[in-house]
Amino acid sequence: MNNPLVSIIVPVYNVQNSVARCLESVLAQTWKEIEVIVLNDGSTDGSLAICEQFRRKDPRITLIDKPNAGLSMTRNDGMKVAKGKYVQFVDSDDLLEPDFTENMVRAAEANSADLVISPYWMALPPEMVNPGEGEKLAPDAKLFLEDPSVTDRRGYKVRQYGFLPAGVYDQRAYAMQLIEKPATFYFNVVWNKLYRRQLLEAVDLWFTNDLLYAEDQQFNVRYLQYAKVIASIDTPGYYYIQNPQGICHTQLTAGTVMQNKLQMLRYYKELFTKLGIYDEAQPRLYKSLVAFSENVSPSSLLQRAIDDAASYWGNLTGLDASSVPVQETDAASRPAKPARASRRKKLDPKPE
Repeated sequence: MNNPLVSIIVPVYNVQNSVARCLESVLAQTWKEIEVIVLNDGSTDGSLAICEQFRRKDPRITLIDKPNAGLSMTRNDGMKVAKGKYVQFVDSDDLLEPDFTENMVRAAEANSADLVISPYWMALPPEMVNPGEGEKLAPDAKLFLEDPSVTDRRGYKVRQYGFLPAGVYDQRAYAMQLIEKPATFYFNVVWNKLYRRQLLEAVDLWFTNDLLYAEDQQFNVRYLQYAKVIASIDTPGYYYIQNPQGICHTQLTAGTVMQNKLQMLRYYKELFTKLGIYDEAQPRLYKSLVAFSENVSPSSLLQRAIDDAASYWGNLTGLDASSVPVQETDAASRPAKPARASRRKKLDPKPE
């Protein structure tokens, strides 16, 4: 029996300092049956030339050069040409352990899973750990480094992040786990997951541009309406490398945070109503309006935005937001590297 092909989709936008490291880790996967779909989303730096060098060396790479359209539309373009049984998404400033794809595929094949989820490594690059002369260690980095579970891997300070026990879940069981932590990156991002391409095509599921920074979350919640079997593994293989220039540190406001949270309530309601557990889930979902992601430092711009959003929620409802039992936050899982929103709304390129 032939091993199934995996389509690994890598959007690229102005990442000349990290894309080579990323692609090297993708091509080093022990699961050899991969096609690597690299999409240059209108980069204005040297990213395209670097990607072209990799394409010439490895026939598994398909390189698409396209005008800037944002992360969501670029991922969709990758999905349109994907041929694999499974689809993976990798951000071009992150990297993978060599067995990451193999571990995910073997779990999917062994359990006929529509979705596989894994823990990941949150990683601080050296420049965040050792600030330059005259600069102070950022409060979120300081908080991260104080955690005793932080260790050194591949030149980064890392902490494993993930909490779902390894095993196989049906929709309802997985959704019950999701209810407990609806604001967590672990459930919401796409890069620590493996998707069944045939299911994506059957339900005509694509990324949208109607959210500023939570398009991964929207995609996953919609996918869960159709994923019947979900497998969780306990081996991390993805390095989520922190980026202090991303959206969570530079662009979020109380308005955008609240807008995204309110928009996501509709998708959660659709999912939990379909599963017959909306009444049970509703209090936790409203609680998530004033909860912040486990991956966010309380000293960051995002936390200030969350505080403003909580106050705004209280003004709307007449409820003291501080009296609402918000989702507990594991301080050790901070800080956040935000998703790459600098290219989602055709914003100015992030500095290298």
